Amino acid sequence: MNIPTVAAILFATWPQFGRDAAHTGSTTVAAQPFQTVLASVVMDPFVSAELAYYGTDLYVHYAAPIIDGDDVFVEVKGGTFTPGNWSTQTWGVRALRWQGNRLVERWTVTSDWQPVPFTGGGVGPFFEPVFQPILANGFLYMPGSGSSVLRVNRDTGAIVDRLSPGSPPPNSRDFISGPLVADATGNIYYNVLVLLATSNPWIVDIPNGWLVRIAPDGTTKVVTDSSIVTGAPTPTAQCRGVFADTDLPWPPSPAAIPPSVTCGSQRPGLNVAPAIANDGTIYTVSRAHFNSRYGYLVALNPDLTPKWTASLRDRLNDGCNVTLPPNGTPGGCNAGAFPGVDPADNTNGAGRVHDDSSSSPMIAPDGSVFYGAYTRYNYSQGHLMHFSASGVYLGSFKFGWDVTPGIYQRNNSYIIIIKDNHYPLRSYCDNPTFCPNVRPAGDPQGYFVTALNPTLQVLWSTPSPTGFEWCINGPAIDGNGVSYINSEDGFLYAINPDGSLRQSIKLTEAIGQAYTPVVIDDHGRVYAEKAGTVFVVGGPLRLRAVRR
Repeated sequence: MNIPTVAAILFATWPQFGRDAAHTGSTTVAAQPFQTVLASVVMDPFVSAELAYYGTDLYVHYAAPIIDGDDVFVEVKGGTFTPGNWSTQTWGVRALRWQGNRLVERWTVTSDWQPVPFTGGGVGPFFEPVFQPILANGFLYMPGSGSSVLRVNRDTGAIVDRLSPGSPPPNSRDFISGPLVADATGNIYYNVLVLLATSNPWIVDIPNGWLVRIAPDGTTKVVTDSSIVTGAPTPTAQCRGVFADTDLPWPPSPAAIPPSVTCGSQRPGLNVAPAIANDGTIYTVSRAHFNSRYGYLVALNPDLTPKWTASLRDRLNDGCNVTLPPNGTPGGCNAGAFPGVDPADNTNGAGRVHDDSSSSPMIAPDGSVFYGAYTRYNYSQGHLMHFSASGVYLGSFKFGWDVTPGIYQRNNSYIIIIKDNHYPLRSYCDNPTFCPNVRPAGDPQGYFVTALNPTLQVLWSTPSPTGFEWCINGPAIDGNGVSYINSEDGFLYAINPDGSLRQSIKLTEAIGQAYTPVVIDDHGRVYAEKAGTVFVVGGPLRLRAVRR
């Protein structure tokens, strides 16, 4: 077969999560005004059953729609829904095409991909992992069974071939554990998690994790997490654990040390999409299998050799007596606790790589890297962590849970757009006696979209007009610097570059849904996902790029 050597991704409007390999979520096209809902496509027929099973919340990660000109490719689910068992469902792609203002179905292809297993009991993922295909090299690529990728004819939906990097060790299973990503020359990157074939693979150590690259000609290369993550504890080393609930309030004394736990092997965080910089550097995120507090941002050279590894641990100092109420008061740490520590383990806070998150590295125009990590001690808001292109830690912003922020260049600098949800949750633990829902003065509960400068200083912060949660994991930013943000209240919002509300349109209520991405096509139509359905919003048909 004659495989193109120049990637079609260079011409596609929105070919992958975050639009580009840096995951900026930014386009040069001006979005259309919100005049009407042009189309809607059901991705998930099981929403009612999932809501009933999960208890009113929809714990499902959905893929970003893929768009190239008038062609639209949407994730669709099938099979049957079995409570507590993802394996009876199927995932695939539905191809549609715009004909005027009508979105017409062309074909549907089903993959044999399966997500990592759900076992419950507080170990392993609770959110259904994401199935994210991409466009590159003139083909659609989608995750397949094990660690294989299916290459699909984008015009007919026929599966052309299966690209496989190899087989897992005996008595184990391999899973594509996050989105596929393509660089500017058509190389495909993705993470693979290898689990032992046991009834609960989350409580036993793993054989390994992989980062895979598939070249445009279909050849593959694999590197293991154990070979690319440098400086991490060995799998059998003892890592610092957390205090028991019987020790509350935490920390039990200023010098207390929690019990240790076995670290486990390094492996990819679930739902992590690798990011590729202009110089070819590849970034991904790893964690210890048994301890999410031992996570790493990993940089690789273009030949997949290690470049540097930056620990996410001991980076934060805004816990006790800082983002929390004063020590010894309701919601605060134990009296006498050192300022800034994470009360759960009495050290400077760690950016945690949580398997229910969908955060991925995002690369700024200056080559620095942002990653949205989880932290429980600040009302589960997490932290957006910032590293230089050489791995130097530059600082953090006190929200980062389950978000890959958008970014756009402006006046020889750049602006970061992030959701900034101040949740109505207990402060640092789940016990209402010691951790009531009491926030410090000047830090009210509420939901905001916040703009940050390169040093993570707040430029503006816009509250939700209706008091509902912003439910995005990747905003879209158009050529005029307008941000497009989804909300649980059922509306899609457009926010001007100065933080003022530009426009909104009602789609459908989505209370309790998992965070989802927003996408803009080259005609300026805006795609937002609510309750397992993709809605397309716009007005008159047009095509206009904007210079910044």
